[in-house]
Amino acid sequence: MVDLEKIFNQAIKKSIFKNKQVLQIDYFPENILHREQQIKQVASVLACSLRLEKPSNLFVYGKTGTGKTLILKYVANQLLKKSKELKTPLNILYINCKLKKVSDTEYRILTEIMNQLGQKVPFTGLPTQAIYRKFIDVLEESKNLTIIIFDEIDQAVKKITDEFLYNFTRLNNELVNSQISLVGISNDLTFLDSLDPRVKSSLSEEEIVFPPYNAFQLQDILKQRAKLAFRKGVLEEGVIEKIAALAAKEHGDARRAIDLLRISAELVERDGKNKLTLDYIDKAIEKIEREKILDLVETQPKHHQLVLLTIINLKEKNKKEKIYTGDIYNKYLEISSSLKLEPLTQRRVSDIIAELDMLGLINAPVVSKGRYGRTREIKINLPLGLISKIKQIILNQI
Repeated sequence: MVDLEKIFNQAIKKSIFKNKQVLQIDYFPENILHREQQIKQVASVLACSLRLEKPSNLFVYGKTGTGKTLILKYVANQLLKKSKELKTPLNILYINCKLKKVSDTEYRILTEIMNQLGQKVPFTGLPTQAIYRKFIDVLEESKNLTIIIFDEIDQAVKKITDEFLYNFTRLNNELVNSQISLVGISNDLTFLDSLDPRVKSSLSEEEIVFPPYNAFQLQDILKQRAKLAFRKGVLEEGVIEKIAALAAKEHGDARRAIDLLRISAELVERDGKNKLTLDYIDKAIEKIEREKILDLVETQPKHHQLVLLTIINLKEKNKKEKIYTGDIYNKYLEISSSLKLEPLTQRRVSDIIAELDMLGLINAPVVSKGRYGRTREIKINLPLGLISKIKQIILNQI
């Protein structure tokens, strides 16, 4: 029998956290470290909006966790604050293109924009052109300058093509009493190259690149957050330095470094300890990696999941025997039939096996079978403790 009383009592006793919120993704620091140059660049581009001059469209890109969203929101908040002092009619709208309900169609993006402007629009039912017309009318009536920030703009383009961006860049041609300016944020450093040349030239009138943080910068950021987050004496010497070094070596991502610090501390509390020691960082990394694998499996297309399930099932039945591409396809056909799914061709399944290999979910090197040609020898590259969870995730989604 699980002793829940013990778990509950442990949770309500004095925490090692002083303010856990500062380690959460939505925390907004009062002092933003090591991004002074980027703040200045963004502000310099957008500042002319305070005299009701349309800023150049701006494209901001850099890897995840380099401060792009944080800096854009910070400058936007400061601009709005200053515009109120000056009584300048300025709107700044923020659209998170990663949210499915916001950006999976052009209609929904327009609906979200209209909602932020205080206009009610039906969730479905109107022609997209009618929403554009209403949007233009609202802007003309307000006589405001409007800046629209599209965060993770590449996610929206993947779902609905870049035609919606072209439509937005052309809206100023229909506006007389107001203007709009666009800001795009992307983690994809090659995103601009994939855009229609017309959209690219309009969207990237100004570009700002955010570099990854180095180890010393990450140390400063982690120390700033740790000072606010933890009670005195909680962190063992070297914890901040180890996390910063690992993060700088792998990705330079401040968000992931902060997450690693938070998860390490949560594991300490769950064990009823009051000191975050170096070994808890390793435990947290293992936990994060496990969750990353599960998330990766969950977001795969249906047939990718089905091929992975086939490989797992075959390996469980034949633990000592080698498995090749042909074995996988035959079993895949059986499972597809049992689930009443239209199977893919053997060539496409071979491609999927190669893609699963690239993702690190399996290990599938190409081997020679002599006169029978070349094929892939397939091994599962998953922690044993996750296999049953992975199977359950796939079966729940297929």
